[in-house]
Amino acid sequence: MFFLWLYMFYSCAGSCSGLATRGSPAPPRAAPPLPQLPPGEPGEENSLEEQRAAPDAASPISTFFNGSGTKRLPQAIIIGVKKGGTRALLEFLRVHPDVRAVGAEPHFFDRNYERGLAWYRDLMPRTLEGQITMEKTPSYFVTKEAPARISSMSKGTKLIVVVRDPVTRAISDYTQTLSKKPDIPTFESLTFKNRTTGLIDTSWSAIQIGIYAKHLENWLLYFPIGQILFVSGERLISDPAGELGRVQDFLGLKRIITDKHFYFNKTKGFPCLKKAEGSSKPHCLGKTKGRTHPDIDQGVVQRLRDFYRPFNMKFYQMTGQDFGWD
Repeated sequence: MFFLWLYMFYSCAGSCSGLATRGSPAPPRAAPPLPQLPPGEPGEENSLEEQRAAPDAASPISTFFNGSGTKRLPQAIIIGVKKGGTRALLEFLRVHPDVRAVGAEPHFFDRNYERGLAWYRDLMPRTLEGQITMEKTPSYFVTKEAPARISSMSKGTKLIVVVRDPVTRAISDYTQTLSKKPDIPTFESLTFKNRTTGLIDTSWSAIQIGIYAKHLENWLLYFPIGQILFVSGERLISDPAGELGRVQDFLGLKRIITDKHFYFNKTKGFPCLKKAEGSSKPHCLGKTKGRTHPDIDQGVVQRLRDFYRPFNMKFYQMTGQDFGWD
């Protein structure tokens, strides 16, 4: 009955409108207003530029279905890490017909928790039965209160962490900040509490985020390790289909996103989608992705590698994965 009604609805969409305006040309339909997304915080991965550069609007049939369904709290969350590849993963996942995700970062479990779950749920897209609701906010991974808060919402929430060589990640983090604040101190000067002694300044967020083992310990107080998927930021670039296969399996989805969805953009240096969600055009992430890193003193880079090595080894043991950063 539903599909009969749907057929009549779309059949009438063309013919009935003509009957209603016979004798005079139909006025052009105004384009629907763009959704007002909450602005991203400075330094976050979802800049307003990227939101404006989102894929084309969905087809009429997609729009129709997106207007139905129910707003649900997310069953899966990409919780980190900043500059690890979370935006790429989310954009790739949104190609899947059974994934519906918020484009902007809600920052509910770190900055907006006092607004309540009803506010959070209202940010979510509508989903049909069998579809998964998702969001991504990379700062959750390093927020002490986030694990308990997410567990309080649902102990069954599936968590995804995109990790990347912590040294490269720190330099990428600095590069992003430098693009917004060109007068900040050098990477080398921010890295050390004391350059002479070589003591690393772990209070600097660019360094602190990369101590993955420390942050993971906090999450394991509330979630079993099997409920957290660790995605390699490096493999997300070198083998996006392979990593997406693991993610789809983890989420209980059919493996629909495959090699045929990607092409490698040599200019940007990372994979792009041949067709993004709701679009027939190729789609690469915005110009804020793939920035050229500044030259960093190799002695400082080596000191950072030595600093991170024991933490990396512990992280490999905790996750059962060797990410090959050493």
